[in-house]
Amino acid sequence: MYDTQPIAASSGQSATQPAVRQILNFIDGKYRGTGNWFDKRSPLDNRLIARVAEAGCAEVDAAVQAARAALSGPWGGLTVAQRVEILYAVADGIERRFDDFLEAEVADTGKPVSLARHIDIPRGAANFKVFADVVKNVPGESFEMPTQDGAGAINYAIRRPVGVVGVICPWNLPLLLMTWKVGPALACGNTVVVKPSEETPQTAALLGEVMNAAGVPRGVYNVVHGFGPQSAGEFLTTSPGVNAITFTGETRTGAAIMKAAADGARPVSLEMGGKNAAIVFADCDFDAAVEGTLRSCFANAGQVCLGTERVYVERPLFDRFVAALKEGAERLRPGRPEAEDTGMGPLISQEHRNKVLSYYHKAAELGATVVTGGGVPDMPGELREGAWVQPTIWTGLGDDSPIAREEIFGPCALVMPFDTEAEVIGRANANEYGLATAIWTTNLARAHRVAGAIEVGIAWVNSWFLRDLRTAFGGAKQSGIGREGGVHSLEFYTELRNVCIKL
Repeated sequence: MYDTQPIAASSGQSATQPAVRQILNFIDGKYRGTGNWFDKRSPLDNRLIARVAEAGCAEVDAAVQAARAALSGPWGGLTVAQRVEILYAVADGIERRFDDFLEAEVADTGKPVSLARHIDIPRGAANFKVFADVVKNVPGESFEMPTQDGAGAINYAIRRPVGVVGVICPWNLPLLLMTWKVGPALACGNTVVVKPSEETPQTAALLGEVMNAAGVPRGVYNVVHGFGPQSAGEFLTTSPGVNAITFTGETRTGAAIMKAAADGARPVSLEMGGKNAAIVFADCDFDAAVEGTLRSCFANAGQVCLGTERVYVERPLFDRFVAALKEGAERLRPGRPEAEDTGMGPLISQEHRNKVLSYYHKAAELGATVVTGGGVPDMPGELREGAWVQPTIWTGLGDDSPIAREEIFGPCALVMPFDTEAEVIGRANANEYGLATAIWTTNLARAHRVAGAIEVGIAWVNSWFLRDLRTAFGGAKQSGIGREGGVHSLEFYTELRNVCIKL
């Protein structure tokens, strides 16, 4: 995976500077370079930390061919119990190399070590065990039916892998969201070609070492690095050797993948953008609602697909809630990932920082009241070169503003008052996205009513980011197509075949 020789000639750094890692593609059980490389810079200070081998059409084709060959090789001959044993070994391998994955994830994203240690890496390992257990324990279906001759017939269902799955991953939770797809895909007997985000290549590449050590046959797990159009992403999604595509990312990219998948009528599972609303009723547990909303707005610097960017607060509670949210946001100290007092890391890149700051400027131009933030924090030393923004809260804009309608994907929230339950349901639903919502109330009847009325894939009541991996997960409207999680993942990663036996 890594070659730590300095590469000063191509990167512009001197021989006295720290060595830069080289991140390679993982194809057919081996690491492979290419003739093309791109830079990976640290979000913390814009320092070059790695050069990544960009896969061209030839490398993607080789990965797809290796994945197809593995289907008819040793992997295809394994029993469910044997696959489960291997996937448990993969999970154990991630846990044994916990610190290596933690280092890679934090280097790529800049997120606080405390966050990655408690969420990203443990969940990345758990995804293999959870879906191994689902496949091991899922029941089948059978039916007896009468026939005209009186002898009858029996129908029963068997599941077979869909084939080669193209896995397109995002950069915000790289290991967690990649294994969320790879875990069930492999558990069902498929093979995969993974295209991680160009911003976060390291943990997907590192997982290849774990796969080899766990005894995963060659070609079952492949990784190709690159970008979207005219790069690895396009080559993978248009490859006729790919049987299904699963994607997490922005809606525009998901639409392009759907168009590519139409050739060959290949199934897709898409989790796309969101403009998620939190709804805070006056009868809520105030402290819990403030704490939960702070996390949903600012965790991972707001770079969470399930995060909150619209906060509706019942009018009698509005001023008090805004003041408490402001106090909490101003306690979030930006800093280095390893520092114990770091409450927020940088955004993923300078490009994304520019996008988020453009919305900060737009909010000011529209006359928003900046409760806190709205700019760039004053960072010390080399951190000034990083992709930092302030956690930001606005009031004073309505549902028709772009700040309320468009996904920003940063540490920011527009807080708006409401007066009635029916009103807030209508306002929350008046958006093209429908991924998640968080509802804060101690009124049980209201909780059920509102959760059932909001047009989303997941509705939390008095919590946020509480996930049982056995439950269905996905988005409504432009937030996605399909559901994954538990047996719902099996519906995507397998073909259900009916066998009819005439008695």
